[in-house]
Amino acid sequence: MLSVVVASWRRDPVVLRNAEVAHDAASTMKVAVLAALYRSGMDLDVAVPVVNRFRSVTGATYGNSRAADSDPLPWDRLGRTATVRWLAGRMVTHSSNLATNLCLERVGHEAVARVWQRAGVTGSASPRGIEDYAGRAAGVHNRVTALDLVRLLESLKPELLRLLEGNVHRVDLAAGLPPGTRLSGKNGWFPGLRHSVGVVHPPDAAPYTLAVCYTGPLASGDDTDDPAARLLARISAGVWRRRHLLTR
Repeated sequence: MLSVVVASWRRDPVVLRNAEVAHDAASTMKVAVLAALYRSGMDLDVAVPVVNRFRSVTGATYGNSRAADSDPLPWDRLGRTATVRWLAGRMVTHSSNLATNLCLERVGHEAVARVWQRAGVTGSASPRGIEDYAGRAAGVHNRVTALDLVRLLESLKPELLRLLEGNVHRVDLAAGLPPGTRLSGKNGWFPGLRHSVGVVHPPDAAPYTLAVCYTGPLASGDDTDDPAARLLARISAGVWRRRHLLTR
């Protein structure tokens, strides 16, 4: 299943392909956690314990797999402390699973649900933490649609969009853009899926939003050498070539 949405920034989409089909959210849900933290009013510079024990939506406990995490730095602080602001940054720039669950534990699922609601989504929700396999087995799933991911980015303040510019995983949408092009975005991947959403800022055209969600056999789950990532890069390159047409 391939879903694509293209829209000039905060304008009606000009491309809608399977735009409201739900996919497993993977790490794209981390954007909603980020927004919930920054809207909570909590002190983001408070230091919190770095642990690897979380409560499942089923009431059981679970932990993250270090081997499956794309960011080693939060793991290096296990048993010590880190500020919420630092964890939130690692969550979206390096897609840290451990940092995500620590942030989610601080802000709570209800605050994240309000972020989705405020964005006006119709088919997305993230009611459980990363790697809460007991919750998934119980039928609690994190879901997104391509159209809702565009709506989510459109609901963010400039400060959060600037944070998303620091995303270091640039093998899908970013790989289809000329080097140095500003992109505020987040991607997510594991075997069987590859998603990415971002606001592109061309120097010679109006900014636009692109969301691509792919679920299928092309997605290897590799964070760098993924055929599905190359597919997303080709789509991104095609939209870039037509960037001057998007506002017509």
